[in-house]
Amino acid sequence: MKKTNLSEYDSTAVPDGNGYRIGVIAAEWNPEVTGALLKGAVDTLREHGVKEENILVRHVPGTFELSSAADMMLRHQNPDAVICIGCVIQGETRHFEFICQAVSQGITNVALKHERPVIFSVLTTDTMQQALDRAGGKHGNKGIEGAVTALKMIAYRQSLL
Repeated sequence: MKKTNLSEYDSTAVPDGNGYRIGVIAAEWNPEVTGALLKGAVDTLREHGVKEENILVRHVPGTFELSSAADMMLRHQNPDAVICIGCVIQGETRHFEFICQAVSQGITNVALKHERPVIFSVLTTDTMQQALDRAGGKHGNKGIEGAVTALKMIAYRQSLL
């Protein structure tokens, strides 16, 4: 049987986030999607012990700006991790390809540059319905997945120090 809720996870395997500072940067474009992803991420961080004052929520105009915003946040606010939330939906031009490639590469580069987890919670879908299905719909919430990944990656990084 095919798994439909892709965001299900074992909560006992998620580290306690007490003491962690986590940035969450959400794109304003496609707000019905990114707003739901943001809520999923923030609620999950709180559920796992991250204090409200240690969740640094910021907004940027679009998904393309996530990489530079994450870089600035890591330089100036020094969080333990940054979750990048965005949504790019396929259109009739190649714009989709360029944005998706630039953002995925940019987020990777920022993570490597700062040696901190920078989480890719960006939906890259063919349709708005597919995005809604992954933003709290039938396939879960990619924001939840980003929060869980951030907590696990912070713990991993700390295990190496």
